[in-house]
Amino acid sequence: MTLEVWLGVAAVVLVLFAAVLAVAETAMTQLTRARASAMVEQGRRGADRVQRIVDNIERDLNGVYLAVNIVQTSQSAIVGLLAVKIFGGWGAFVGVLLNVAVLFALAEAAPKTWALQHPERAALLTAPLVEGVGKVLRWPARGLIGVANIILPGKGLAKGPFVTEEELLAIAGEAVQNAVIEESELDLIESVIDFGDTVAREIMVPRTDMVMIASDRTVTDFVELAIDKGLSRIPVFGENADDVTGIVYLKDAMRTEREGGGTRSVTVLLRPANFVPETKHVSELLAEMQSRKNHISIVVDEYGGTAGLVTLEDLLEELVGEIEDEFDTDAPAMVHLADGDVVVNATLNVDDLSEDLDLELPEGNWDSIGGLVLGLLGRVPVPGDSVVADGARLVVERVDGRRISQVRIVLPERPDHEADEEPPA
Repeated sequence: MTLEVWLGVAAVVLVLFAAVLAVAETAMTQLTRARASAMVEQGRRGADRVQRIVDNIERDLNGVYLAVNIVQTSQSAIVGLLAVKIFGGWGAFVGVLLNVAVLFALAEAAPKTWALQHPERAALLTAPLVEGVGKVLRWPARGLIGVANIILPGKGLAKGPFVTEEELLAIAGEAVQNAVIEESELDLIESVIDFGDTVAREIMVPRTDMVMIASDRTVTDFVELAIDKGLSRIPVFGENADDVTGIVYLKDAMRTEREGGGTRSVTVLLRPANFVPETKHVSELLAEMQSRKNHISIVVDEYGGTAGLVTLEDLLEELVGEIEDEFDTDAPAMVHLADGDVVVNATLNVDDLSEDLDLELPEGNWDSIGGLVLGLLGRVPVPGDSVVADGARLVVERVDGRRISQVRIVLPERPDHEADEEPPA
């Protein structure tokens, strides 16, 4: 065969190799660690190799990138040389057109589209090639990256999150639409994601709502208070509410009372209290309370004073929603009225309310809707006071002492665009 024929065969082989490399590159970059692990658990042949590559993507993929560059450059040079031999002076122009058309259609668009449509199959098929190319070209690729870093300092291809929180929620939303998971499961996923950003201050029972008992009271007094409030654990304070000396358990008190110790001081039953800062993330707090087998923690502010308390039930409710028992007799946190207004408990979280009512309420040094109203009002409120936020009017409905306990929200009127449109002529 003539040299031109050999060069033509080489060009075709290089195009095919470039297409395979394009499939490998796309499959490995699109496949997540979770998906690779699932393939291993399913026992799919070659999945362990795919997982090794995905877990160390920067190790092998730089070699693949270098191989793609080598193959495409070589193929372009060969086609250009052949085109010049065949077409003479116009050969360079014809070679460029052929390279662009062939490489784009056969070595880029088609193989990458197929890999996106069948990422698992593509990954399984090309994993041996990726490992092989990665081993052969690993050090040359690192050397060239080192030269590039001299010009533009960097760290080369680094590991990073394959799926962001927003992408994960979008995937879960699509799964709900396709009936793959239930709406309740989507809510749980959202709760788990939000859980990592929530701090103790946002979920604690505030100091003003805490049930506490003075250290000079008796065991019988404690039992009566615990039964009346429906609580199994109550903090004990000394001089004032900022002086929490410990926690007393109802089971300890009832045992002591049955043994004739009802007149003894409640302090004989004290257990150590767990103190946490109000800025502690609830995910860390949950792990801490689980490890210490602790069901209640006292939240302290930056000055060391008592800010509130957090129970294990409060933490779990952040994940699964409200857990009500026979002692929960409070009114609903949110009530929709017939006139379109909404009456809410002032302790409701601002972010949660914004999401529920499709509002963009301002952020600041507050967590609750009551704190928002107080912050915007700038003074101690009285019933009837109101502020405006994101077009909604927040009206103080009820005040307990100096604290807002209930707020009426007059929602802004949403324009009905469809009603405003003129009917077609």
